[in-house]
Amino acid sequence: MQKASHIARQNSQEQIPPEFMSTVNMKRRTLSGSCGVGFFVLAFGFIAIAFATPSWLVSDYRITGAKMDRLGLWVHCFRSLPDVNDDSQRRFFVGCRWVYDPFTTGYDEIRGFLLPPFMIATQFFYTLGFVGMLVSAIGVLVFFLCAGPDQKHFVKLIRIIGYVVLAAGACAGLAVIIFASLGNRNNWMPEHANNWFGWSFILACVGSVMALVAGTLFLTEANVQKRKRTLFKESQTRFEMMHGGK
Repeated sequence: MQKASHIARQNSQEQIPPEFMSTVNMKRRTLSGSCGVGFFVLAFGFIAIAFATPSWLVSDYRITGAKMDRLGLWVHCFRSLPDVNDDSQRRFFVGCRWVYDPFTTGYDEIRGFLLPPFMIATQFFYTLGFVGMLVSAIGVLVFFLCAGPDQKHFVKLIRIIGYVVLAAGACAGLAVIIFASLGNRNNWMPEHANNWFGWSFILACVGSVMALVAGTLFLTEANVQKRKRTLFKESQTRFEMMHGGK
């Protein structure tokens, strides 16, 4: 009996087309999907760190009398910044403060100096990029942990992730370009010749590029999975026709 069942199972396998057998065990992710997840994790980490840290523009630490220490999107650190609205130069701002700090006397009065239009644009686009990465993280977790090729909207999920990550990377990249063009200009932060872009800005640059790469890889994965699903359906149809005809 065992031998007969083995022969019957072997005969049924011989009836299945080789291309159908190769697509029955469809992988949940191909190389592009796995690489996309890896690039996304790195991009998300870099963008999040740059979003929260105050080292987009830093002063030369070798200059002891520098007025600025470092600044980021939301926090400014000064060693001794004079109030630009105080002609008598009797008020100075020292230490790190949130740019929208409502408690420091006179800080709200220099907010127009601290946040020129290009800085607001940088905050806006980089925040869009950060939010886009947060939203994408949910989809990436579903793609990595739960979803599979047998589910109806698997390809659509990957494609949505790809487009959102691409948009997030583009927004973050636009913010980086704006800040790189105008962040160290004259007549903004004091002693601009002794300032340079810090490690937070470098992480923002790398993170935005990685997000663009991750988005491209996810879109590639969506195309691969769609093609595999089409081949699977065609192979299954041919097998059913062959099986029904016998």
